[in-house]
Amino acid sequence: MCETCGCDGEDAARLTTLTAPGDAPGHVHVHDPVHGHGHGHGHEDGHVVTLGQRVLARNDDLAGRNRAWLAERGIAALNVMSSPGSGKTTLLARTVADLSPDRPISVIEGDQETLLDARRLAAAGARTVQVNTGAGCHLDAAMVAGALAALAPPDGSTVFVENVGNLVCPALFDLGERARVVLMSVTEGDDKPLKYPHMFRGADVLLLNKTDLLPYVDFDMDACRDAARRLCPGLCVLPVSATRGDGLDAWYDWLDEATAGP
Repeated sequence: MCETCGCDGEDAARLTTLTAPGDAPGHVHVHDPVHGHGHGHGHEDGHVVTLGQRVLARNDDLAGRNRAWLAERGIAALNVMSSPGSGKTTLLARTVADLSPDRPISVIEGDQETLLDARRLAAAGARTVQVNTGAGCHLDAAMVAGALAALAPPDGSTVFVENVGNLVCPALFDLGERARVVLMSVTEGDDKPLKYPHMFRGADVLLLNKTDLLPYVDFDMDACRDAARRLCPGLCVLPVSATRGDGLDAWYDWLDEATAGP
């Protein structure tokens, strides 16, 4: 068990590459060196904290290597995080469909099980690698390194990393990304930045999704925006509806800026 977040790191991450609708998926099993640490049997607080620090230190080292590898090739990787059901896959599928004719986009898709979201993204036009984490509750730098090797994104392209749906553990793990995109839906309630501060404190942009449902839910847009900006001053907050298309031009403009240059 990972001493940092409690997920079961004994399972190897499983990678599946999907290149286009109808292609036979190819499977690659990747044993994760970040979680492949020795698991102590003591339960003293200091012991657990030390193991957690070591796990994160190893992850940060690998994330630095990922970042250097991406920078050498001019590839912009964006870590997309949210709770389950907030609309990450819908947003990315629409983004791929709208933008991929003009720019190469690939996706690393993180889920504990299934290829459901990877198939949706491949159908939208993105070369996609599915990372199934088993009992793991987040992606880490080692999993992303393996996925990048399988994905082989072209130089100068954009890679979206759709993290496992979770507002806690993914925030702890640097993947080597250029920027962090946090997505939340108005159906989740406007108090999420206050409840999960670490996730929002590290965001580069916050997308408030499913705004088409605002007439039907109790959600204070100003309160949510203000809470997020208290945690991350100057945070870019964009209201969007991934299904209806509202606000997506502003999202694409932000994306152009975030992925421009080295």
